[in-house]
Amino acid sequence: MENSKQPLLFSKESNTTSLSSSSVNGEKGDIEPISSAKDFFREFCAESKKQLYVAGPAIFISICQYSLNAVTQLFAGHLGTIELAAVSVELSVIGGFPYGILFGMGSALETLCGQAFGVGQLDMLGIYLQRSWIILNFMSLLMLFLYIFATPILNLIGQTSEISAVAGAFSLWMIPQPFALAMNFPLVKFLQSQSKLVPMAMIVGVTLVLHTFFSWLLMLKLEMGLVGAAIVLNLSWWFLVVAQLLYIVSGACGQAWTGFSWKAFQNLWGYFNLSLQSAVMPCLQSWYVLALVMFAGYLKNPEVSVDAMSQQQQSSPALPKREANNKSKNKAGSIQVPSQDPPTNIYGVTSMVAVGFSTAISVRVSNELGAKHPGTANFSVVVGTIYSSLFGLVMGLILMIDRDQYPDLFTDSEQVKQLVYELTPLLGLSIVIGSVQSSFSAVAIGAGWQACVAYVNLGCYYLFGIPLGLALAFTFDLGVAATIAGDRIKEWGGKIGAKENDGESTK
Repeated sequence: MENSKQPLLFSKESNTTSLSSSSVNGEKGDIEPISSAKDFFREFCAESKKQLYVAGPAIFISICQYSLNAVTQLFAGHLGTIELAAVSVELSVIGGFPYGILFGMGSALETLCGQAFGVGQLDMLGIYLQRSWIILNFMSLLMLFLYIFATPILNLIGQTSEISAVAGAFSLWMIPQPFALAMNFPLVKFLQSQSKLVPMAMIVGVTLVLHTFFSWLLMLKLEMGLVGAAIVLNLSWWFLVVAQLLYIVSGACGQAWTGFSWKAFQNLWGYFNLSLQSAVMPCLQSWYVLALVMFAGYLKNPEVSVDAMSQQQQSSPALPKREANNKSKNKAGSIQVPSQDPPTNIYGVTSMVAVGFSTAISVRVSNELGAKHPGTANFSVVVGTIYSSLFGLVMGLILMIDRDQYPDLFTDSEQVKQLVYELTPLLGLSIVIGSVQSSFSAVAIGAGWQACVAYVNLGCYYLFGIPLGLALAFTFDLGVAATIAGDRIKEWGGKIGAKENDGESTK
């Protein structure tokens, strides 16, 4: 922090000193030692109230923001298959890459603001917010080439020329979006660190309603097509930015916002490095999932394999696959979007709930570490992990019980239904373990350990997970089951309980 006062874990030098001293001697206000079940229950209820106050609105916010793209894809599906494919490709590939980078870099603000709020240095929150705006807008400027050259980029990765052309034109209209994201993510982290999520939930709820109405009006009623889709989607994100900014400058945040300051331009390089370190962890995780789905496009029956994974993994319906009965025979791995696939999926929806719980853990950990309450921070991790684990277990059980029915919501293909049925046990296991893993990721963000966890992700996902999944899928012919199993075996161990229905029996 400024004036030689830094929040916990902000630098290597301060990490050891601050953490060790605070861990041994928590300051006044830290949790008392728990010596009985009664003490645990009392503290559990008190901590639960604080976490659920954050988690509830955070879940609603995550689902609403997730739905903005889903609504756009839904209406794009009414325009035609090519339009749906173009929107899906732009949102998941061209726009998805900057989204991941900006979201990850924004998590640095989550650490800084959370700990600064906990230690009571409210005046620094506004400075950190402005620094994050500068860095993220600079990164958005650097990534504009993705939007400008979207068509040749998509052609390069094997997309059909028709979809590449339409997606490229749509990408040009989406150029304002990364700058909106660069403004929005810091605003979210700024308000989130102060537990001001209810106003954010109200804003994003209104945004989703307006987005749905104007998407219908411009895309279908006024027949503006994808141009209308881009206009509405851009305006929706910028509406979020303006509404949240007005809330902040209205005085609702007190001393946390005292106006624009030239201090924001100080130590930009140090903040840039911290932001890059923060971006590595979520990017490695999200790109890993995309890599698994891409590899599914090279299995024996890619149409069925990718459809099944698109329903279960956290990814857009714009997925790499080979179209089985195409006269022109697209390249293996080219992106095709079946018209019956919805723009949502099971893992994606459940992950939005997990994001809510992880947000609560991150806020509580960063606030309590900033206040030098290591005992309370540790206990908040326990409580948050319990809630995340229970959610994962309940969702896993629901899927297992309903595994005969829920595939009907996503597809009419009997092959896909059968494969989803066989993969459901692995999906349930992934949801359970993923819920716990998201809690640990939240701890890393709250404590400022993003760089350390990035190395763990690199080793687990790319040095172990992907090679194991490829070996099981291709060498041992276990197909999609292997790629999903590899997703979790890499870190936790597990047992492969399903084999790919490669479609040969139906030929």
